[in-house]
Amino acid sequence: MQLVSLSQRAREFAAAAKAPSTLRAYQADWQDFWEWCEGHGAAALPASPGTIALYLTDRAATLKVSSLTRRLTTINRAHRAAGQPSPATMQNAVVSEVWKGIKRTKGTAQRGKKPLLTPDVRRMVAELPQDLRGLRDRALLLAGFAGGFRRSELAALRVEDLETSPEGLIVRLGKSKTDQEGQGRRVALPYGSDAATCPVRALRGWLEQGDIRAGAVFRAIDRYGVISDQGLHADSVAFLVKRSAGRAGLDTLEYAGHSLRAGLATQAAMNGASELAIMKQTGHRSLATVRKYIREGTLFRDNAAAKLGL
Repeated sequence: MQLVSLSQRAREFAAAAKAPSTLRAYQADWQDFWEWCEGHGAAALPASPGTIALYLTDRAATLKVSSLTRRLTTINRAHRAAGQPSPATMQNAVVSEVWKGIKRTKGTAQRGKKPLLTPDVRRMVAELPQDLRGLRDRALLLAGFAGGFRRSELAALRVEDLETSPEGLIVRLGKSKTDQEGQGRRVALPYGSDAATCPVRALRGWLEQGDIRAGAVFRAIDRYGVISDQGLHADSVAFLVKRSAGRAGLDTLEYAGHSLRAGLATQAAMNGASELAIMKQTGHRSLATVRKYIREGTLFRDNAAAKLGL
């Protein structure tokens, strides 16, 4: 095979190493940096450490620390790809000092959406309408919570991915955010102790009433009650979670699709589940990420203030 062809294939493999959403984010970040440099009469490639420091200072007024971190990563990658030394590393004193000041001023704590805990999910399920939409939403909420699924995993779930077991259901997941190689994993959904909030019974009830025998599990339903052949979009999953939270009297601004996944990890930690058990259910590969939920879920367990006798 010719070197030109090999080079092209190498670029294709390199692009495939990142999820499409990640690549789009990098492209948008680089476009922003490039346009900022043009508007300020500075070179973007190669850029100087002083330019990076000024860019960070300017963008710190509107961006979170996490977004600025990704901008630094993007600038680093662009310079390495061009065979240039990166000006956006902490080895450059001017960049390092500005970056430390930004983090100290803005803080680095991530303020994500609140996790939905078991009492919240019970309230949401209890307020759902007694129709096809209610059946679908009940199955989605309970399966999403018990499985610790991402909204993209719920949207992509197919009937063919469900395997019956004496203890419940086994869900076979394909490629996901932390499984870009597509090896997949199996997630167990056990029977619930309460029929009203059992994820297995809810899923089977929805599939039976919707006469869904193959294809997407969760689908749109029009105003006439006709079920679509197509699966829900991941954004629709987030909308349904918010809508159900609102029906239950919860603040819709505080919850989103991720609240189901975060809720499983937090509630399981509160109930004494181990880190390994939580990671096995959610598919998290980062112990640091899971420990954020565990810390939140165990704030009042073995708490020193509880020993004060107040």
